[in-house]
Amino acid sequence: MTDDLAIVILAAGLGTRMKSRQAKVLHRAGGRTLIEHVVRLAAHFAPPERTYVVIGHQAEAVRSVLAATGVHFIEQTEQLGTGHALLVGRAQLENSARNLLVLYGDVPLLREGSVRALLDLHAGSKRACSLLTTEVANPSGYGRILRNEDGKVTGIVEHKACTPEQARIREINPGIYCFRTQTLFAHIGKLNRNNPAREYYLTDMIHLVRAAGLGLESLKVTDSSEVLGINNRAELAAMDAVLRDRKARELMMSGVTLIRPETCVIDSDVEIGADSVLGPCVALYGKTSIGADCIVRPFTTIRDSVLADKVTVEECCWIESARVDSGAKIGPYARLRPGSDIGPDVHIGNFVETKKTKMGRGSKANHLAYLGDATVGEKVNVGAGTITCNYDGVNKHPTTIEDGAFIGTNNSLVAPVKIGKDAYTAAGSTITEDVPDGALAIGRGRQVNKENWKKK
Repeated sequence: MTDDLAIVILAAGLGTRMKSRQAKVLHRAGGRTLIEHVVRLAAHFAPPERTYVVIGHQAEAVRSVLAATGVHFIEQTEQLGTGHALLVGRAQLENSARNLLVLYGDVPLLREGSVRALLDLHAGSKRACSLLTTEVANPSGYGRILRNEDGKVTGIVEHKACTPEQARIREINPGIYCFRTQTLFAHIGKLNRNNPAREYYLTDMIHLVRAAGLGLESLKVTDSSEVLGINNRAELAAMDAVLRDRKARELMMSGVTLIRPETCVIDSDVEIGADSVLGPCVALYGKTSIGADCIVRPFTTIRDSVLADKVTVEECCWIESARVDSGAKIGPYARLRPGSDIGPDVHIGNFVETKKTKMGRGSKANHLAYLGDATVGEKVNVGAGTITCNYDGVNKHPTTIEDGAFIGTNNSLVAPVKIGKDAYTAAGSTITEDVPDGALAIGRGRQVNKENWKKK
C-alpha cells in the first residue's frame, strides 16, 4: 500500500452496448460484480479512505454492492466523459494524495503486478503522468499511441481523428493513468468539449501535459486482455472464462487437483485446501470453503458453504449455505439446504434432503428422507422414506431425535415431536407424540387380511 497514492475508479456509465437495464459495472464475472473486482485490486495499493468510486447510472445499487468496503463515492449525475468524472470530484480528489491512479469499473482483469509496475515507473520517473498501453490485433475504436523516433509518447489520437497511417497503429490507450495530482488539477480546467461526442476526454490531459512541457512515461502491457473493458455480453462471457481459468490455475498451483479444470466453474472467493480433488463439472459459488483432503465428485454444486477436512461429496449433490464437518459423506443425489449443519462422520445418502437440520456425529440418513427443522443426535439411524412433517400450513415446528435412536423405514414424524435416547420407531409409523428413552413406538394401523376378497 502506497502512502502517497489515491485511486479513482470510473463507474458511472450506462453501458448501452450491453443491452441491459442493469449498469454495466454490476454485471458479474468470476462470481463477483465487475466493480468489486476493481475495488479489491485497488485495496492492494490504497486504503478505503483514499479510494473513490465515481457513480452515476444506478448509483444507489452500486453504493449498496460496495457498502461494506468503506470506499468513498463521487456522484456524476450527468455523464459528460471521463475528464468530467474527475472534474466533478475535484473537491475530494485534489488534496487526496500526491499521486492519483485512474482505474475503470469495467476492467476487472487488470493484474496487481501490472499496476505495481506502473506505480514503480511513475515513482522513479518524477513525470507528470504515466500510462499503460498495449497492442491489439484490431485497434478499431481505441485511441492510438503516437511516439517519436526515441520511442517517447508524443500524444494520443482518437480513432475517429486518425489519419490512414495512424489508423494502422496497433498500440492503443486503455485509459489507465497515474497523475501527479497537483499537475492534473492545475490543467484539468483546460479540457473542452470540442469533439463529436461533446464530452470532456481525460485523454486530452496527455496533450495538455505535453503542451506544458511536462514529461510522460508509458508501460506496455503484454497481455492486452488485462487492460480492456467490456462492451457486450460476448465480451463479458470471455472475461468470465479468463477469471475462472485464473482461479483454477491458482488452486492447482496451491495443491488442489482439478480433473478436467476447463469444465469446472469456480468463483473468485472460493477457498480449497491442499490435496482435495474436484471431479469434472463441479460448480463452486460464493464464499464456499473446502478443507484439505476432500473429494467432490462430478456434477456437484456447492454455494456459500463450508466443508471441513476429509469430506466426500458424491456425484450430483446440491449444497447451499450449509456446513459439513470432517469425515462426513454426502450423496450421491443429496441436497443440503440452508441451515444444514452436518456433523463429523455423518452419512447423508441418495435422495436425502436436509433444511435447518443439525446432524450429530456418526448419524446416518442413507436413503430417500426429508429432515427439516430437526436436531438429530449422535449415532442415529434414519430409515429410508422418513419425513419430518415440520410445516402445519402456517408455522414450522421442530423435531428432536436424541442419541442412538433408530427411526424405522417410511416414518412420518409430525412436529413438534421428540424421539428419546435409544428409542425405536416401527417401520411405516406416523409418530405424533413424544417417544420416551429406550421405548418402541408403533403408530400404524393393524394389518387385516380379507380372505377371498378378489373372488367376492
